[in-house]
Amino acid sequence: MKVIVLGAGLLGVTSAYFLRQQGYEVTVVDRQASAAAETSFANGGQISVSHAEPWANPGAPLKVLKWLGKEDAPLLFRLRADARQWRWGLQFLRECTPARTRHNIEQIVRLGTYSRDTLQQLRRDRDIAYDERTQGILHFYTSQEEFDAAEAPAAQMRELGCDRRVISADEAVKIEPTLAHIRPQLAGATYTSEDESGDANRFARELVKRCEQDGVQFLMSHTVTALRTAGGEIDHVEATDNEGRFRRLRADAYVLAMGSLSPLLAKPLGIELPIYPAKGYSVTMPVKDASMAHQVSLTDDEFKLVFSRLGDRLRIAGTAELNGYDRDLNRVRCEAIVRRVEELFPGAGDTEQAQFWTGLRPATPSNVPLIGRTKVGKLFLNTGHGTLGWTHACGSGKSIARIVAGLAPEVDFAFTGLERRPSVGAQPQLSKA
Repeated sequence: MKVIVLGAGLLGVTSAYFLRQQGYEVTVVDRQASAAAETSFANGGQISVSHAEPWANPGAPLKVLKWLGKEDAPLLFRLRADARQWRWGLQFLRECTPARTRHNIEQIVRLGTYSRDTLQQLRRDRDIAYDERTQGILHFYTSQEEFDAAEAPAAQMRELGCDRRVISADEAVKIEPTLAHIRPQLAGATYTSEDESGDANRFARELVKRCEQDGVQFLMSHTVTALRTAGGEIDHVEATDNEGRFRRLRADAYVLAMGSLSPLLAKPLGIELPIYPAKGYSVTMPVKDASMAHQVSLTDDEFKLVFSRLGDRLRIAGTAELNGYDRDLNRVRCEAIVRRVEELFPGAGDTEQAQFWTGLRPATPSNVPLIGRTKVGKLFLNTGHGTLGWTHACGSGKSIARIVAGLAPEVDFAFTGLERRPSVGAQPQLSKA
């Protein structure tokens, strides 16, 4: 049985790996010359189950209004004459209720915990190195209001098995001594010792090598232009190579894992995916002063930034700009990240050698990804992971491989097109995503 995976980012590559483990003949198609060259290229580097509170939460609407028009805002809606953006924004607002927030946290934590365990097993089984660090993730707060607001989500995460402990500012400094510089500003922190960090791009490239060893074919520099149906199911994929030559690709199943481009391919099939591109930024710079450079992966929740140590490099990433498919670097936003880094860790990184990057993260209004079957025969989804593609990649890839194989996923999650396995005391549900 043949499966075509559309997209060679983290989600596509992990899907291909686990599909091959199920015994399928797998081909991966991507428009780039190499894997993980777009959204997975320079992300924040965190495998962060503790980063489970969605953007859409009860406090979000007022923050979004406050940030409108501010070029350096952590979350910027750049309003435009775009029906998809407005529809997504209305769906986002509906997800901001306390009940929806709790539901979405539950989904994100369950998938995240399963995915982290799957990554750890894969790392051991296939001997993959990617500048990984297993020192946990520390969320720190320089706003008392933000710190107070973090306690309830952290408590829910602990109930779900994610040990995100609320700790004092002094405890935070003990875990990451370089925070001593801002100790007077710290209101407190949370710490999740089981979370990790690492270079997602390096991981993806290493996994591609293992996939190729196992017989997976990668058809790179091929742009997917359409999915064609016949009799209510996918008949073939149309693609062109980098010289403009046309190809029809056929298989027994197709996995759509093309991030922000997924809704554009699904729409002609009558499938409306609630995904909108959220442009994220990152800065990568060499370590300049090791005594000021953090060792533990950090999250600055007030500024929506994450900090990872990737060998002798510092990676700082975050913020979100909803502005369609625009990928231009906004210098104001880039400089705001560098300014925050210098405030927190002056001299730690060589800002003269800073490399700036931006990528389009496929965001759903709820932050819950779309994994599972569609109403179109032979077509499956593994997309919409937003800021948590690295955190959820391995669990999502293993789950979609099992779904394609007709097996039940190993995690209780709201998969699309499948009856959800009930939790204790819960009623069976059919996902409507």
